[in-house]
Amino acid sequence: MLPIARRNKIKELITEKKSVTVAELTKLFKVTEETIRRDLKQLEEEGFLNRTYGGAYISEGVQNDVDITLREHIHVEGKQKIASQCLPFIHSGDSIFLDASTTSVVLASMLQGKKITVVTNSIKIVNTLVDNPDIDLVVIGGTLAKSSLSNVGKTAEYHLNHYFFDTAFISCRSVSRQHGLTDSNEQQAAMRKLAAEHANNVFLIADYTKFDKTSFTRIGGFDLVDTIVVDQKLSAEWHQFLEEKQITLIECD
Repeated sequence: MLPIARRNKIKELITEKKSVTVAELTKLFKVTEETIRRDLKQLEEEGFLNRTYGGAYISEGVQNDVDITLREHIHVEGKQKIASQCLPFIHSGDSIFLDASTTSVVLASMLQGKKITVVTNSIKIVNTLVDNPDIDLVVIGGTLAKSSLSNVGKTAEYHLNHYFFDTAFISCRSVSRQHGLTDSNEQQAAMRKLAAEHANNVFLIADYTKFDKTSFTRIGGFDLVDTIVVDQKLSAEWHQFLEEKQITLIECD
């Protein structure tokens, strides 16, 4: 296959799937990883996609469910800032929920010296906390969603419905003043909504790229949220809006 034809096919794939890995493209086209990386570099220079460790993704589209193996390498510094700001609100003796977002995975990695109960549907978080002697870990079962490495579906929702939390930390795909919190995956949205409804305090942990956008399915309105933690400063319009909604805003920069 000629390079231009291969790159056109990569465009088709990433438009459909929203993300691709170097490994899957190497196998599909039977070429070296270096060849695929050159293709992705050229497509990034053309403004078609964004490269990250192990693959590439695009941000466009309301149904944009980027694979977690790629998401965990996007906006890493921002996620670390957000997680650090959340730590003071977690106290020994608390019961908290951590969703399947990569920001929650970063937060889980920082939970040292806090004797708490963590409830999660994220396999990544389970693997992060399984050897932490201070954490009582409750794993929500269900159908494994491979793109997010998390348990979802009716069984997961049934299990989650039996738990209540001091604090829930949830993310989303997009945040809009008009449409509220939205997600690219209906099952993940249902889990986040249920966790928020079962928590005394709800933190929305979202990097700045998610604001002023709308995704496929609604998680809920701003009445679900008590505090928003974001890695960069938001606009004056957002400040006024959140003040009117009586939502605490924590900006890391």
